Amino acid sequence: MIKPELKDFLQSEETKIIKGNVAAAYAAKSARVQVISAYPITPQTTVVEKLSEFVDGGLMPGTQYIKVESEHSVLASLVGASMAGTRTFTATSGQGLFYMYEMVHWTAGVRLPIVMAIASRGPAPPWNIWADFTDVISCRDTGWMSAFCANHQEIYDEILMSYKVCEDYDVLLPKFVAYGGFILSHTSKPVIIEDQDKVDNFLPPLPDEKGWPHIWIDPNRPLMHGNLIMPSGFYSEFRMIIHDALIKSQEKIKAVAKEFEKTFGRSYGNGLIQEYKMDDADVAMLNYGDLALQMEEAVDAVRDEGYKVGMVKLRHFRPFPVKDIVEISKKVKVLGVMDRATAFGSQTGGPVSSEVKTALHGTKGTAMVFPMINGIGGREVTLEQQKEQLKILIKINETGELPEDLLYGTLWHGKLEVD
Repeated sequence: MIKPELKDFLQSEETKIIKGNVAAAYAAKSARVQVISAYPITPQTTVVEKLSEFVDGGLMPGTQYIKVESEHSVLASLVGASMAGTRTFTATSGQGLFYMYEMVHWTAGVRLPIVMAIASRGPAPPWNIWADFTDVISCRDTGWMSAFCANHQEIYDEILMSYKVCEDYDVLLPKFVAYGGFILSHTSKPVIIEDQDKVDNFLPPLPDEKGWPHIWIDPNRPLMHGNLIMPSGFYSEFRMIIHDALIKSQEKIKAVAKEFEKTFGRSYGNGLIQEYKMDDADVAMLNYGDLALQMEEAVDAVRDEGYKVGMVKLRHFRPFPVKDIVEISKKVKVLGVMDRATAFGSQTGGPVSSEVKTALHGTKGTAMVFPMINGIGGREVTLEQQKEQLKILIKINETGELPEDLLYGTLWHGKLEVD
């Protein structure tokens, strides 16, 4: 891989009014990714389109841009590029992520630090191209880390932080950076594109000609990879080590978030979660993605009415921040969990609420968990609805009464009236 001269690849700090997908593309550019593989699918298409403009316009000298025939080939080509020792990037959505599912497992199994943006959309059928995080959450058990972004700046920032975490020698795992399709992907907001020197100093150096420390493609250093392992071999131990690395990545994520705040001045809580007005809250809502940002306004409005409410933004689904969730649940009496995704047949029907209940199982002195589902398939969630959701938690705390319209203990909020 021919690396560009650093002087040929510069960016001064600049604030741009751009779409979320463009913010993802600028982050990949700022990270000096060496290989991009692309296949279009709504609503992520403009991520790879913008990157093609950068590469074709000479703004990413030395970067290889690969056009392939399917999403499966997108990730397969990046597996090869990453194994050869390069920093790689791509983006996809919904059905495209499902199509590359075989290679999703392969990537984590080979311990490759690939970063992928996900402009999340609802799974088909029926066809849906709007915000719903079921796509990325359905990859829960693949070994990938996964993060949710609430705004355009966070998309840019999280992709930068992800490379620093993924390429850490104690982690060496891939990561999804997810944000709501059309809600963030196609709306425009101010984003600070950072000075290239500052980004270079923050991120690890690009891999040299020897590649990664654990895997390589080099005829002078023969190495087998992906070969068949018999039941008596080390297959189980490989999986155990991946699990261990994913758990340990929590401390890396926290350290990187702290360093990012020191370097660039923007805070994302401890990296795993971000609290909002939780110090004196009686009840709180746990949200993720763009709904968390709007919930801050709902919290302020309900507090103005005299109620002590708070909010927690879940930034990472994998690794799941069990210790942080336990500590949060000790602060309040009722903890609502709002899912913008489905987990059919789970104990709550929502994936995050099921995870929260599991995390708190057997721990005394924690909040009552009240699961909710809202906004799937891109359905609008209004500020008034979120205020109503907080007041449902207040009523549960004050009276112990649950809403009548529950499905197996979960409130599917904002349903249409159907005969």
